[in-house]
Amino acid sequence: MQWLETSTENCPVQRTLEVVGEKWTLQILRDAANGVRRFDDFRRHMSLSEAVLSDRLRKLTAAGILSAVPYQEPGSRARKEYRLTRKGWDLWPVLMALGQWGETYAGEPEGPVLDIRHKDCGAEVRVVVECCAESVALTPRDVVARPGPGARRLG
Repeated sequence: MQWLETSTENCPVQRTLEVVGEKWTLQILRDAANGVRRFDDFRRHMSLSEAVLSDRLRKLTAAGILSAVPYQEPGSRARKEYRLTRKGWDLWPVLMALGQWGETYAGEPEGPVLDIRHKDCGAEVRVVVECCAESVALTPRDVVARPGPGARRLG
């Protein structure tokens, strides 16, 4: 079976986009990865409506990407902080890759918006696809993609 003979109904990219592909969702995850936790801080940082933000936070929490942790300021009602779960943190390389692409092809002439460096050595952090056997960076020409055991024939 070749790629064009396979159904895309169970494509992992499509399934991922069903969870995180709405406008604002990846930006909420970007902010969460950068330490934003509270509803008002998300809203203020992104100039996002309360209704849209509430909807996205609810969906991300239901999907297990964020967890809602109660907190209460003295004299105020109980509220929730939103924290990335392990499942949410597993999207961090995706966010890094999108940012890297954006800096390369849609960046500011002055330079990067975020300068992301390795704490220990100070080197720039880059996202690469690498071979797990050789730890060698790969290009699309270096790989072969074939339908796997979960592939379904196009019906």
